[in-house]
Amino acid sequence: DNKIVGIETNAGEIKANHVILATGHSANDVFEMLYKQQITIENKPFALGVRIEHPQSLIDEIQYKCEIRPASLPPSAYSLVQQVEGRGVFSFCMCPGGIIAPASTSAGEIVVNGWSPSKRNGKFANSGMVVSVVEEDWKDFAYKGPLAALYFQNNIERKAFVAAGSNGLVAPAQKTIDFVNGKFSNVLPACSYIPGIKSTDLNEVLPEAIATRIAKALPLFNNKMRGYLHPESILVAPESRTSSPVRIPRDRETLEHPVIQGLYPCGEGAGYAGGIVSAAIDGILCAEKIF
Repeated sequence: DNKIVGIETNAGEIKANHVILATGHSANDVFEMLYKQQITIENKPFALGVRIEHPQSLIDEIQYKCEIRPASLPPSAYSLVQQVEGRGVFSFCMCPGGIIAPASTSAGEIVVNGWSPSKRNGKFANSGMVVSVVEEDWKDFAYKGPLAALYFQNNIERKAFVAAGSNGLVAPAQKTIDFVNGKFSNVLPACSYIPGIKSTDLNEVLPEAIATRIAKALPLFNNKMRGYLHPESILVAPESRTSSPVRIPRDRETLEHPVIQGLYPCGEGAGYAGGIVSAAIDGILCAEKIF
């Protein structure tokens, strides 16, 4: 095999016939490195929006149709999707009994995500509420080149940081009902996001194409889950890292990069997975191709 790939490390260069490039989610420095070295990469559609949070007891009551969840039943979850103006608005990574957590990877930006402890015994239920982002979105912001979608994403994360007062990991937030009705939230309900939240008009953070569709979808979700538009529900922004906005291309059959033979882009960081399990499966596929 004449394919040799060199990897430069702090300890020197390592040469190998096969290299799996599995940098993981949000490895923006790797994308920048590839771009500067003129190695082929490309924009990829992703999804963008907010984290929506409710009291877990409310979600239990809606889903189980009873005021108090029996101890024999687990904390309730949900999955919602709606087409609005030609695009999907959908719940993502719903976390029963969970926590909204910071997920920023650089200074001067705000990113939020969600997780549930194993017992799912927290007071709140949260979920991503996101809209499909397509090429016309980042073109409207005059971004060009293979990192255009990434720069579009970063711009929103920096706007969120400023909107929340440029104060550490404090995130911008708004009552769900106020967001739908176009009102400013003078008082915010309790929230699981530990670094803190600041009342903000989220239309100042989210692009119009995203904010408008979420605002129109939420009443429709309330028709499916009566009580979903609750006074104690809150939106925290932005949920912007649902999947990578960059794809490192590879051959459909060999899974190798089209220019650098022996290099196998893999997993979430390369744009071929959207979570832990799918990334693991993609790693298996790459390993099988090498064998």
